[in-house]
Amino acid sequence: MKGYNHLRKKALSILKDQLSESLTYHGIHHTLNVLNVCNQYIRRNKIPSHPAKLLRLGALLHDIGFTVSNINHEEHSVKISRELMRECNFNSLDTETVVNLIYATRIPQHPKNELEKILCDADLDYLGRSDFYSISDQLFQELKYFSVLKDKKEWNKAQIKFLESHSYHTPYAQKYRQPEKEKRIKEIRSKLN
Repeated sequence: MKGYNHLRKKALSILKDQLSESLTYHGIHHTLNVLNVCNQYIRRNKIPSHPAKLLRLGALLHDIGFTVSNINHEEHSVKISRELMRECNFNSLDTETVVNLIYATRIPQHPKNELEKILCDADLDYLGRSDFYSISDQLFQELKYFSVLKDKKEWNKAQIKFLESHSYHTPYAQKYRQPEKEKRIKEIRSKLN
């Protein structure tokens, strides 16, 4: 895919140089984690090269809008992605695929195809992993910094509400992430009681 490597380098450079250090969750480490999980799906599901590269671009670009604002970041991500993909001579079909991938990650998630389901599950993969608490604490610190939440009790209530409303979309995540996520709900609920 012509332009892929150039766009990948450019996106990583923007994320590295322009993301605020206050983004303790939505930093470049989150994007790289999502990319890593997508790569696992690509191998596991034997996704062909072209759609695999589009999925990787979706992962790299899905939160690039945080370089502009933490409010409506998906809209900013889409705008930046369109510009970058135009500069790198991507066709409109590939551009729209990446745009739809970004929009699919908006909460509540509503993925419409396999690639969108994978990106959505990769974006929230940590909800059903053993590193849940360390990552969720990063998100708590970020939300506290931006005055979205004030304390752990409010955070735990928000987490339970979010975890209970969230659904995984791929068979893999439903089998391997959902059971762990259910445990987190019980654990957090017990902290509130």
